[in-house]
Amino acid sequence: MKRFMYMRNTFLTITVALFLLMVGIAPVLAEEAKPAAAASDPPAGAPTLAPAPAPAAEGEKPTADFNTAVLTKYVWRGYEQTRDSIVVQPSLTVGYKGFSASLWGNLDTRPYSVTPGVSYPSTWTETDFTLSYSKTFGPVTAGVGYIYYGLTAPNKDAPSPLPAQEVFVSLALNKLLTPTLTVYNEIDHYHNWYFLLGISHTFEFNKVISLKLAASGSYLLSTYADANLFNVNPTYGGYPKFNDQYQATNDKFSNFHDGIVTLCLPITPAKYITITPTISYTFPLSNDAEYEIKAKGIQGTSNPGDRDSSFLYGGLVFDIAF
Repeated sequence: MKRFMYMRNTFLTITVALFLLMVGIAPVLAEEAKPAAAASDPPAGAPTLAPAPAPAAEGEKPTADFNTAVLTKYVWRGYEQTRDSIVVQPSLTVGYKGFSASLWGNLDTRPYSVTPGVSYPSTWTETDFTLSYSKTFGPVTAGVGYIYYGLTAPNKDAPSPLPAQEVFVSLALNKLLTPTLTVYNEIDHYHNWYFLLGISHTFEFNKVISLKLAASGSYLLSTYADANLFNVNPTYGGYPKFNDQYQATNDKFSNFHDGIVTLCLPITPAKYITITPTISYTFPLSNDAEYEIKAKGIQGTSNPGDRDSSFLYGGLVFDIAF
């Protein structure tokens, strides 16, 4: 455990140092006033949605964005959702005068099987709908929104999770690093608050290629936990705290949860088209989070202590925006 904490802290120290160094020597600063209000995190699946197009100013025409990510792994709030599988995640967002509506989905091309010799066909596991509104007040952009998550079983032999609903608010400072705080409240079945603080910075090398660095950290505050229900069906058990034996307790989870560091290389070969190679590393921010992430992980090994709690994954994102 001490070795894990040392490696994680070392990684974070190096990441922050490099981040600040690059910020200091960047020849061009690309201001990013776009808030995170259109981003969302499903309670059983998807990573952050592709951001909506920047809200159109009054009198401007509506905007539209079609985005498809092809990734090596599906990780949501630190939890591994797929293994040894390519996932395809399309999204469509339209915006007008600060309002935006988004559809997002996930296709698992090779659902994981714990039974040797058993395989499953590609499965559409999730469809999410987001409505949001954002407005800029001087250097601050504020946003509010609602998300509905339609969740399905990862394969035909697994139980289907219940749908979920969240409301969220966000505040973004439109200055260096664009610090953004987003607070999500699950109001349907999962009963929790999720606080997400993120920063990002873009270096424009020329009109075609740029480099974007982003990092975020979160705090998970559960408002309901029932270990007995969770052990029968996690859908009904809320978010319990896990002990160091990876067993659910009746205590509610309340601690720092997961962190993500992402590096992207947006390439814009044409006016409306962007192709972005991306790589991300996600990791727990506390011992409580490590126990929980391992306990809830894909059952590839019977001993939760042998499961991973940190994940490196990446892929390509194809984007057409008008």
